[in-house]
Amino acid sequence: MKKLLLTVLASILTVSVIGSENEAVAAASTPKQVEVLLNTVKIKFPDAKPFQDGQGSVMVPIRFVSEALGAKVTYSKEGKVSKVGMVSKDHKVDMTIGQTSALVDGQNKDYGTQIILKQNRTFVPLRLVSEGLGQKVEWDKIGRWVWIGNKDFRSTDDKAFELTKLSDFKAYTQSEEFFKNMKLKKYKNIKIIKESDLPIKLGDGQIVYDINKTKDSILGDGVQIRSSQRGNSITFLVKNSYGRGRGVVDAAFINNDDKTGMNFYPLLSRLDKFRNGEYLDNYEGWKNFKMKQADYILLEDGDLEDYAVAIINPFK
Repeated sequence: MKKLLLTVLASILTVSVIGSENEAVAAASTPKQVEVLLNTVKIKFPDAKPFQDGQGSVMVPIRFVSEALGAKVTYSKEGKVSKVGMVSKDHKVDMTIGQTSALVDGQNKDYGTQIILKQNRTFVPLRLVSEGLGQKVEWDKIGRWVWIGNKDFRSTDDKAFELTKLSDFKAYTQSEEFFKNMKLKKYKNIKIIKESDLPIKLGDGQIVYDINKTKDSILGDGVQIRSSQRGNSITFLVKNSYGRGRGVVDAAFINNDDKTGMNFYPLLSRLDKFRNGEYLDNYEGWKNFKMKQADYILLEDGDLEDYAVAIINPFK
């Protein structure tokens, strides 16, 4: 039975870098909240959120984006006309609420979408941020993300992510096989990250962009992770219990055609009948596992040699 377990685990640990070939078409889902990332870190909006209007233009609250980029925002009123200004070291923009054009460094430019006031915040089309502040801006339709600046992803190797001794994490390590690197050496440490830390690179390996709870029409409930690699396993970590290891369901994989893909992991799996190499033939408890039971989700990657990485369960 141990040999059978190793065979199963080996098959689910197969990893391949995602290319540009079209292997599947992304499934339709409810539109997610638009996020704005500056140099791969999400900008926090305390109230008014970015959105996509009826004609498809991405609208962002200019104050928070401008201040994050080091620009100063001014407001003024001439009669019933509201004016907004934006000044940085190298650029100056003058806007009027209700108009589709703006004066960018002395040149009048039309953006085809009205500059509006919503929830007491001034919203402008994304392209105005790009041209007005001289920034490289990209729209990511898969994640519904606005990328501003560089794409130098933070890594779990960074000192900002502290090491925790695995001995201090022992309530979650009953299944030791999930805490070994590709050389089968047991990790001595683990790093804990949060959903808000995404996107992030795991060491020098895969980039984990996003994690969502989802439902497959055939496979049922599960977790979907957008990643730069295909096939990395995960493990649901339950306090004082065995880990629930999950491999990618290859048939449910979605290639986004942007060097990222959607890896699907089922909530329920008969693999839970394996406990540290032993197969429990009569164990039916695997059918009752709930996602909220897990405190962490272990993110496995072949390039992680010195420490494991777990994300706090965002679905608890």
